[in-house]
Formats: sequence, structure tokens, C-alpha cells
Amino acid sequence: ACNPPVGNLATGRTPVTTTTCGQNSTELYCFYPEQNLLHHGSPACGQPRCTKCNTNQPNNSHLPADMTDDFFANPVSWWQSAQGVHREEIRLDFETEFYLTHVIAVFKSPRPAAMVLERSQDYGQTWRPYKYFSVNCTATFGLQDDLIEEGSMCTSRYSDAVPCTRGEVIYRALSPANKIEDPYSPEAQDLLKLTNLRLLLLKRQECPCHGSGLVEKPQRFAHYAIYDLIIRGSCFCNGHAEEFSAPGSVGFLREPGSCVGMVHGKCVCRHNTAGDHCEKCAPLYNDQPWKPGDGKTGAPNECRKCRCHNHAQSCHFDLSVWLASGKRSGGVCDNCQHNTEGHRCQRCKPGFYRDRGKPMSSPEVCKPCACQPMGSANATFSSWRCHPRTGFCYCKPGVAGPKCDRCLVGYWGFGEHGCRPCDCARGCDQRTGTCAQGEPFFNIPIGGRIPDLIQTPTNESEEEWRWNDHEQGFSALRHPEKCVCKEKVLGSVSDFCQMKYAYVIKARILSAHDKGTHAEVVVKVKKVLKSGKVKIARSNRSIYPESWTNRGCTCPILNPGTDYLIAGQEDSRTGKLLVNMNSLVKPWKAYLGKQVSDILRTGCK
Repeated sequence: ACNPPVGNLATGRTPVTTTTCGQNSTELYCFYPEQNLLHHGSPACGQPRCTKCNTNQPNNSHLPADMTDDFFANPVSWWQSAQGVHREEIRLDFETEFYLTHVIAVFKSPRPAAMVLERSQDYGQTWRPYKYFSVNCTATFGLQDDLIEEGSMCTSRYSDAVPCTRGEVIYRALSPANKIEDPYSPEAQDLLKLTNLRLLLLKRQECPCHGSGLVEKPQRFAHYAIYDLIIRGSCFCNGHAEEFSAPGSVGFLREPGSCVGMVHGKCVCRHNTAGDHCEKCAPLYNDQPWKPGDGKTGAPNECRKCRCHNHAQSCHFDLSVWLASGKRSGGVCDNCQHNTEGHRCQRCKPGFYRDRGKPMSSPEVCKPCACQPMGSANATFSSWRCHPRTGFCYCKPGVAGPKCDRCLVGYWGFGEHGCRPCDCARGCDQRTGTCAQGEPFFNIPIGGRIPDLIQTPTNESEEEWRWNDHEQGFSALRHPEKCVCKEKVLGSVSDFCQMKYAYVIKARILSAHDKGTHAEVVVKVKKVLKSGKVKIARSNRSIYPESWTNRGCTCPILNPGTDYLIAGQEDSRTGKLLVNMNSLVKPWKAYLGKQVSDILRTGCK
């Protein structure tokens, strides 16, 4: 926690008083010479001196500003009230909030027999007392004297008429009766913070000089006069600043007309805070609630930066987000830029997808979807025009390609409503729909059935109908049906080890997409039991099916929403994880995962 320096808050500021000597016309007043009053051996006040005062005559004026001028440079300047007043008010108004430590008033006249020191925390709308001063606290204010009862709001300590000049009135905001451990706690702020300070002078008293009763025209001695008013304090910075600056200035550079030594109220904030009093977090640092510095432990309680990935200039604190995160993070980024959105600007806006080749903080991380308007289905998947992670567009029925710009194999007539299925056992011309001659080629959904084969020649062997490992003849998951596949089973330890699987993972199937030339299945990797040259993280990624069965189905079946144990090969050149008929694909069971983990740990050498 930081503490700004303490200075004289009265320096450079002019008090407001009810009256001033000679404010309406020239007044004649009398006083006893100071050297006589301070000479302890003299029983009498000596001969009085009389002179005039007039606010419009510099050599004869005693203005309110004379209380707060430099008392070293002007030791005998003072303010003086009009004659005959009993109640006088001296008020100092600050332009902002400050912290008070103590007040010292040095009187030229005898100190008042009764006065009150008050402060306001709302720019003068309401006032509360700091201290009552009286020669008799009980008679004047109905309060016990703090010389008798420690901690009382009233004291007689500074109300004696002697010394008759240069008598002091002192108030300390922090005293043994007002012990505060943390100066930035609500209790401390209630005591120390102020926007205005005033002294109410309620009762004059004369100097008890011998022979004073012989004085002619005693009304000429009836006034209040103060040499110096010193108000010690500091700018109020909530423990987040050690320096202050004038409005419109940088650091300690003074603005024109600013007084040397003046304590300004604008803090030079640290700890990622902002505001005149460091009362809030800086625009991009609202990930947790703002707190004042801890003056007891010294903890700075810095504001924490929001995770906006360099796509926002500010963020705000959201209590519901904070509570939902278990009080770990509550920042919500404002006005995400670079086509991003989300609480942390962590995803691309509809119509854009993430470029995996760039860091999330890059201004070019989100690329616009490049979908063919006629072939893409914009209304699918809420308002997304393409997949936010891959950029592949969502196509209309029968349409294929990352940009949805052509018909699937086995479809024709690319147009406003997509593509129509070929009315053929084999493929057809994609422009005219004319059936193709020669080798049969089918449109098969992943996990779906091959169309009716009645029209196929009966003398062809089954081997001629087997799909080759690198032949892609299938479409997207548009019309999946129940299908039984002959799949790889988990046999003996030696059988498993002989397959030399490059990777073994537990993954949830999120979606499957037909890209016309290949299939892509998006999965969420939940556990990595083994990996090869291709790095596998516990996150979303794609796997690539590449083989199918004879006749009935594309296999292995990967149903969206299901967790699987998947063991297969990799293509280290392209960084792809492959799935084929030699892959082990089983719905995930805990015992199955443990069995495979044990084999990988001890069985395969």
C-alpha cells in the first residue's frame, strides 16, 4: 500500500470568513503590544496602541488570505474580524476530498472562550463536529472535559485567555482515543476524509491584564485575530499512490498560478488503478473487484488485467460472472475488436473463423467465411455461416466442398436449393444428371447404408465391391441409419501391440463433415493414453476416416455425442490422425481404458 506525502492543505487556498476588519469602511481598533503580553515579568498589559484597518488599503488590510500565507516569509501578517462580533465563521472549501491529520490555529487575539471545529464530507451540505473547545465544557456544550474523561468530544486545554497572543489551538485527528489500524478502512475514511473544514468562534474573551478596566472604548479591543491557520493532511488516494499532481499537469509540474508547496487532490495512481483518488480500476484491469490498499498489512490489492487477447481497450467487472467462476475472474471485455466476441474476446464473430496459424492475440486471427452464397446454408447452426474453428461452410443438401461450391459425388444440378440425387446406380454428370457408364461409384453417408444394389450385375465378386483404402465415396451425415460394421476387436496383448498404433485417445465425437474429397470428424480429446510424432492436446481437433467395408456401411461408426476409445495411425507429414478398418474404435468404458493403459504400460516393449 502507498501513502502520499503530508503537507499543509491551507497553502494556496483562501479561507472564507463572515467578517473582516474594515471591509465596509475604515475602522479604528486597539491592541496591546505583543512584547508586553509575552513578557512574563510584567503584571500589566502596558499602554495600548490604536491604528486603523481597511481592506482596500494594502498596508492596513488584514484579510482571510493572511491566515494561510507563508508564515516564515510573513510572520506578522494576520486576519482580523470586524469589531464587536461574538460569532465568527472561518471556512476552508476544498475542490475535492482530502485526508486530515491535524489542525493548528495561532491566535493574535486571546483564544475564544468557546469554539467548534467541524468538517463536511459532502461539499458543505452537512457538517459534523471534530472537537468542541471551551473553558467550561459542561456549561457550554453539556459535554465532559477530556482532561477528566479521555476520548470526550470537548476539551478546555486550548481555551485559556493566557497567553493573550500567539496562543495555539491544536486538534489531532489520530489520537490515542482514535486508534486506527488501517488508514483506508471505512472507519478511517469516516474520520479522516473531508471536503470542507470550518471553525466556529462562539465567544470572545479579554486578556486579564491589570488595570484593563480603566481602558477607554473597550469595543475597540473586541475582535478575533489569527496569525496562522495550518491544516495538515494529504491527498486521498486509497493506498494506491505516493504522489499527487495538479489538474492538467504531469507529475509535480505545476499549472500556471499554482502555489509552491500546495497539496493537490489528484493522485498519480499505481497498482493499475485510475480516478482522481485511485477509486476504481484502470479501463483494462477489472477482472476482480476494486479494493483499497491495505494500510495494516501493506498489501497493495492491485487491479488485475482482463484477458481480452489484445482485442479490447477496456473491460468491466460483472458480479454474476465473478460468482459463476468461483470468485476467480469477473472481467467482461468491452467492444471486442478484430471480428471477435465473448467475455474475453475469445471466439470469432458469426461469419468468421479462427486462423489456427496465428495466435489468439493477432488482429488477423479471425478470417471471414468464404462461402458460396448459393450452396451454403446460412440459417443452419444458429447464425454461423461457417464452422468457427475450421472455416468449413455449412452446405445445403447434396452440396460439398469447404466453400459449398459444388455438388457431392452422386448429386447434380447445383442451384438455389442445393443439389439433387442422381437417379442412377452409378454416378451421374453433375451438370446434366446423365448417368455415368463404367465403374460403379456410390454416395454413402458415414455409418449409412449403400443404396439398393438390385441393378448391379450378379456375376461380380464381392472383392470387386470392396472399397480401397484411399477411395473416398461418401457424403455428410445427412441421413444416417442404423448399421452393423465388422470392426476391430481388442484381442490379446500381442495382437494389440503388433498393430503398433501411433496414438490412443479417449475422445467425444462432436460432428462429422463431408468435404467432397475427404471426411473430417471433429472430436474433443478428453484423455491421451499414447501419442506419436503428431502432438495431441486435450482440446478440440479433427480426425480423418479413410477406409470402408464391402457393400453395407462406412466404418468404423463414429456417432456424435458419444465418447470412444480410439487407437489408430498418424500421418506425421500432414499432422493428421487417421482412422481406418485396422483402427480400434470402441465406445468408452472405464475398464476398457484401464485395460489398454495397462497394456501400453507393461505389455508392449
